[in-house]
Amino acid sequence: MGTGINGSKMVFGKSYSEEQLTETFKTAYSKGFTMWDTAEVYGMGNSEKILGKLTADKEDAVISTKHLPSKRYRQGETVRALEASLKRLGRKNVDLYWLHQPYNLKENLIEAASCVESGKAKNIGLSNCSLQQLKTAVECLDHSGLKLYGVQNHFSLLSAGRQKDILKFCHNNNIVFYGYMILEQGALSGHYNASHPFPLLSGRGLSFGKSRFKKIQPLIDYIRLLADKYSVDSSQIPIAWAIQSNVVPIVGLTKSSHAIKLADGVKINLSDTEINNLENFAANSGVICKSSWEG
Repeated sequence: MGTGINGSKMVFGKSYSEEQLTETFKTAYSKGFTMWDTAEVYGMGNSEKILGKLTADKEDAVISTKHLPSKRYRQGETVRALEASLKRLGRKNVDLYWLHQPYNLKENLIEAASCVESGKAKNIGLSNCSLQQLKTAVECLDHSGLKLYGVQNHFSLLSAGRQKDILKFCHNNNIVFYGYMILEQGALSGHYNASHPFPLLSGRGLSFGKSRFKKIQPLIDYIRLLADKYSVDSSQIPIAWAIQSNVVPIVGLTKSSHAIKLADGVKINLSDTEINNLENFAANSGVICKSSWEG
């Protein structure tokens, strides 16, 4: 949500009006989607402001937001960042507060822990982390008498291999794994291909060109085949796969129709054979997605 740097125009190549986002939010909420994930850098604060307006009268809203620490540690920055996010969100606390990057991990986790102690955050999460950074975070918070609630990493059919050990560690230690870019910004939605690519002057257009689409065409074709079998939109197959991988999918919604499709899709139960086929098509494509901000 929002405009400016890291806004919808820059990332997706298209801007969405606040009216459209409001309608989308209402539809999603009516379908039971009450948890919303944002960050201070999404639209450079605009996303939090819009979400704050939308959830102002929603007592059951679960809000997750993230702070991007400076590469050089600045004492008090994490605490001040949360206070600024709370002001934009119009809330006294957030349900889940993330370090968007594991910079100066121990120092910033100690500050995040103080936010829990002050009641401004209920839980702490770590995003874009390696297995070793995850283990360090668990140990650091344990010394503070707290538990790391969740990990939020890139997870899709074209990136899952890199997350295998992290996912296993999370499951063994009761840490919730949230996956973002499940659809690779739409590349796995079934609505784009080499003949109908992403907008060129957009973040996703620059990272996923026609040559990549050609390589994953067999995977897209199989996703569509499964979508027809289960009578759902193609975009719901990778989401179902993620859920059955014990991952909580973070899905971007820009239209009311997306929310309706998502509500229908979460009911899918793929067979073991179908899951294996999806993963094999992905592996055989030779495409491995890794964003510039990932370590």
